[in-house]
Amino acid sequence: MTRKPRIPPAPLPQRRGVDPVRVKLPADGAWATVRDHLVERLKPGPGVIDAMLRDGLFVGADGLPVTPDAPYVPGAFVWFHRDLPAEVPVPYGIDVVYRDEHIVVADKPHFLATTPRGSHVTETALARLRRDLDLPVLGAAHRLDRLTAGLVLFTVRPAERGAYQTLFGERRVRKEYEAVAAHDPAAELPRTVRSHIVKERGVIAAYEVPGAEPNSESHVELIAHSGGLAHYRLTPHTGRTHQLRVHMNALGLPILGDPLYPRVTGPVPPDDFRRPLQLLSRVMEFTDPVTGADHRFVSTRDLDAWTSYDSWAGPSPDAADGQ
Repeated sequence: MTRKPRIPPAPLPQRRGVDPVRVKLPADGAWATVRDHLVERLKPGPGVIDAMLRDGLFVGADGLPVTPDAPYVPGAFVWFHRDLPAEVPVPYGIDVVYRDEHIVVADKPHFLATTPRGSHVTETALARLRRDLDLPVLGAAHRLDRLTAGLVLFTVRPAERGAYQTLFGERRVRKEYEAVAAHDPAAELPRTVRSHIVKERGVIAAYEVPGAEPNSESHVELIAHSGGLAHYRLTPHTGRTHQLRVHMNALGLPILGDPLYPRVTGPVPPDDFRRPLQLLSRVMEFTDPVTGADHRFVSTRDLDAWTSYDSWAGPSPDAADGQ
């Protein structure tokens, strides 16, 4: 059995909770210098790479700057810091509901991405928690959509991260979500929805393929209703991208504030916090793969279309009927 080569620790510190970029030099290639490879791979223009090399902004595993004429070494690593984008601050805090020496469970607000991706880098749950808790090695065990609020699991020790990620990959985490959508008295609930969902890279919305073998399953229950709105409990048994949003839309009950279903009106501008998607990861339960402890965590966040009707259409939820 061939072991993967060990990746050296990053020789550069984090910036605002964000790791430096690591570049592995391919084992095959005809580049004479590291510079030639970086110009071809990163494509910012030769002048940018040359300036960064002159300023010592690329470093090797030893922490020393890569020189402009450094020879190409197959399999070697190079690190540098990306320019952090200007981001609109998400004006909501992130709460820690549990912390021990192995995990951190956070209660994420709407509009805050889980991990750095695309234009959301420092304004992410991971970067914030690394800074706030002074835990630079903190990592995410899974991801929650930026527009969805609620519980997210992070790992404290890098060596244990795989064990917690496997929980999600093997569907050994029980999750409950809550949502607010229109109330349809004719909807037959509770109900289990199964379908084949496809999410293509570069396409913003997922879609269902009629007649194809189901690859997703969600259980939908009505908690309460008032006037034209209802409060739902959603239990996913699989984890496809946008699964709950797609299944609610398929029932004719698209979730309030959804910019993609039933029609694409998004993406939501980064400075628009007026109408959050009314979807919340409420409950997370699992057996800890490291300690063996049984965990159950509950979000304390609210869906404001149900609790604060001033900013949403509909009557007060005080008259809601329990179902």
